[in-house]
Amino acid sequence: MDGRLQNAGQARQFVSMTLNGWALQPLVPDAKLVVSELVTNAVQHALTHTAEEAVDYPLWLGLFRHPGHLLCAVADPSPDPPRPGSCDPSASGGRGLALIDALSDSWSWSRTPPRGKTVWAMLPLPGPSGPTPRSPHRRTD
Repeated sequence: MDGRLQNAGQARQFVSMTLNGWALQPLVPDAKLVVSELVTNAVQHALTHTAEEAVDYPLWLGLFRHPGHLLCAVADPSPDPPRPGSCDPSASGGRGLALIDALSDSWSWSRTPPRGKTVWAMLPLPGPSGPTPRSPHRRTD
């Protein structure tokens, strides 16, 4: 992705196409919201500090299907950790990580050598009777 706010829409389309192809339609709404927030955070916060090192595609999005979970990951060039925003009720933003936390079993981030980081969230795969129960323990370094 090239680091524009339009990338969130492109990411949502990618999620829909991929999850429909994997027969995971029940996950589409939550996964689209999580990925949209991850991409928007990267564009708004991670790319503002990297102007000195321009690259054609500074963001990377990946979806990985694991037994029991879907991993959504976005890599960006900033080494700065994600920080939850202040959730002033009248604020127009600042709730992205709270939404990701509410919709995922867990989320975290790690530095990505040689530069940048990857922020990821794990969503439970639906079982025969719907999504699996969420884990009571979350890791949010």
